[in-house]
Amino acid sequence: MYYRIIRNDISKSKLITLTTMIFVAAAAMLVSLSAILVVNLSGAIDTLMKQAKTPHFMQMHSGAIDTARLADFAEKNSNVDEYQVLEFLNVDGAQIVIDGKSLAGNVQDNGFSTQGEKFDYLLDLDGNVINVSDGEIYVPVGYMKDGTAKIGDKVVVNGKKFTVAGFLRDSQMNSLLASSKRFLVSENDYAAIKDFGSTEYLIEFRLKDLSEIGTFETAYTSAELEANGPTITYPLFKMLNAISDGLMIAVILLVGALVVAIAFMCIRFTLLAKIEDDYREIGVMKAIGLRVSDIKKLYLAKYAAIAAVGSTLGFALSFMFRGMLLENIRLYMGEGEHSSIALFFGIIGMLLVFLAVIAYVSRVLKRFRKISAAEAIRFGALQEKSAGAKHFFLSSNRLLNTNIFLGVKDVFARKSLYTTMLAVLVISTFIIIVPQNLYNTISSKSFITYMGIGSSDIRIDIQQTDNISKKSAEIVRTLERDSSISKHALLTTKTFTAKTENGSEEEIKIELGNHSIFPVEYSIGRAPVAEDEIALSALNADELGKKVGDDLTLAIEGKENNLTVSGIYSDITNGGKTAKAVFHDDSADIMWSIIYAELPDKSLVGEKISEYGDKFGFAKISGIDEYITQTFGSTISSVNKASFAAIIIALMITILVTLLFMKMLIAKDRYPISVMKSLGFTNSDIMAQYMSRAVFVLIIGIILGTFLANTLGEALAGAVISSFGASSFNFTVHPLNAYLLCPLMMIGSVLIATIIGTSSAGKIKISENIKE
Repeated sequence: MYYRIIRNDISKSKLITLTTMIFVAAAAMLVSLSAILVVNLSGAIDTLMKQAKTPHFMQMHSGAIDTARLADFAEKNSNVDEYQVLEFLNVDGAQIVIDGKSLAGNVQDNGFSTQGEKFDYLLDLDGNVINVSDGEIYVPVGYMKDGTAKIGDKVVVNGKKFTVAGFLRDSQMNSLLASSKRFLVSENDYAAIKDFGSTEYLIEFRLKDLSEIGTFETAYTSAELEANGPTITYPLFKMLNAISDGLMIAVILLVGALVVAIAFMCIRFTLLAKIEDDYREIGVMKAIGLRVSDIKKLYLAKYAAIAAVGSTLGFALSFMFRGMLLENIRLYMGEGEHSSIALFFGIIGMLLVFLAVIAYVSRVLKRFRKISAAEAIRFGALQEKSAGAKHFFLSSNRLLNTNIFLGVKDVFARKSLYTTMLAVLVISTFIIIVPQNLYNTISSKSFITYMGIGSSDIRIDIQQTDNISKKSAEIVRTLERDSSISKHALLTTKTFTAKTENGSEEEIKIELGNHSIFPVEYSIGRAPVAEDEIALSALNADELGKKVGDDLTLAIEGKENNLTVSGIYSDITNGGKTAKAVFHDDSADIMWSIIYAELPDKSLVGEKISEYGDKFGFAKISGIDEYITQTFGSTISSVNKASFAAIIIALMITILVTLLFMKMLIAKDRYPISVMKSLGFTNSDIMAQYMSRAVFVLIIGIILGTFLANTLGEALAGAVISSFGASSFNFTVHPLNAYLLCPLMMIGSVLIATIIGTSSAGKIKISENIKE
């Protein structure tokens, strides 16, 4: 019986059934896809870090090192499981030539390393620990993806020749956000090129209990061991590996949740329309004694069938797209140990959508209890009370065309009827704008200010060299004499000892200089301007238990000084634990210096980078645009894919919902249309009325959707971004896209759908419908 009812009902309403099924399928696909991607990403990261035996704590250090003292500390600390010191040979990019092209313009700190003895292994693309032979070199996988290198290419390092034998996965430095990249060579070859660069040490520890990282870090700092460089822990390694694909998955999940909401709205709308059509039949069934639960089953059976087919189709579609979306994860991290579980979670996602649809339909059908059998049989339709257009009279209209006026009046007269379409258009606008704004934000030049880096035209890094102070001063003098440079700033990083609340001491890295010239974004407070002020990165503020206005005790030139916390900012550089101040200190050693410069004439940036690159071979000089591309390129690409897909999905939703709505509205308005025809309104007049309704609702939808995208959307995106290290976040809006192209695309979609949906109005005959 149910099969015949479902078959007959579907045959009478093919468009409604197809549209509902498409929305359920889209929702199931996006939810399943998100589940599959999340499981694969987390599994791949865990597997990579397990195979590589990633350090739980790593201290990078430049300068003299006392390995005996480090070994003694490791032996005496009960939390240490394994310990080693690896060398990282930092070589100027201009001295590394791959297939005839140097890495001079590369913003990464490229260096050479040998395979780890106990842990921190470099892996091949099959996940195996690499055994490299003399004359061979393994190149970071990122350089394979961007086409910099391929197997068999010749690599020349200061005259020493290598052959690319393969590509490596580095659990520490895979991500573009990791500022360093390791090339793997043999022990003999490393010894041969050791004099060509500056040696940096990776002091690494594996702990018995990962939860004791904080305690161990305090113990390391208290022992005053080597710390002339960034400190990075296991959770940060994990975050760096996850950020690019994690953002893409977050966008897909957001769109999926919104499509589920739209699917529910469409189901509610079509279900209520069906109940209205069957109102008299429902009354008869209640009158002859059928229970409400039995009547509900008749309707529930159809939507259960639609939900089952749609969910299954959506799950199948997720397989078509998962390969493309998993490509980046598989390249950089390989397959997770439990990738087969991803399929199980995909099925769970599909089932959740199916069950949610059934539960929602069952809830809507509860209104059967309120239907009066006598009223339904007598009137054959729900007796609606029209409200909302009492003050709209055609006779008093002087501004609008008659057809437009009647269309707008109908929207106000039947507000509840148009609410569903309005909600869908608001969500569609939201779906288009939020991913676009997120893409525009992370691809904009100003985004780096959320990551603890000043926005400029040229960035000059001076590190892993001697006489940093003297070399920095030389560059500053050159910039001061250069008329093409409008402003510049020298920021120098040194290590100081801070006292914590419990009386213990902790080493913190402080960037000294004028921070108002090229400021970063502050989530709370502002940049330090007085010598007794300090700004802390979000991670440092959390660890030290400080907020804006609190005092922090620092040892400066052997004396204790109290500095007031002026602001808290985001930072993902140098392990995320940094600080900024303006006081002067000549006693502490300089760890590194950064010089920012800005040019009024942006066309000269490339020329100046080349000029300074040739003049100051000891410094790494890069354009900030290139820095963004090379640092955030993978993340930007992932979010761009997701935002483009979101636009397509939103426009398809807009077309389908508008088409469905107009088809059902025409069926509902057969009698009013017949009356208008009898009064002399032409088919084009009637179409104009329906188009004015659709466009009027769309305009309200675009305004509300844009407002929500720039408020709620910004908050949601900020929550995702903050989980990756940025504690403050504001959208960078592209006005042309957000306020012109987006509305035009939606208006075009709505008009096309309205024209198609209202085409049947011309076929309505007065004689067949006026008697109703």
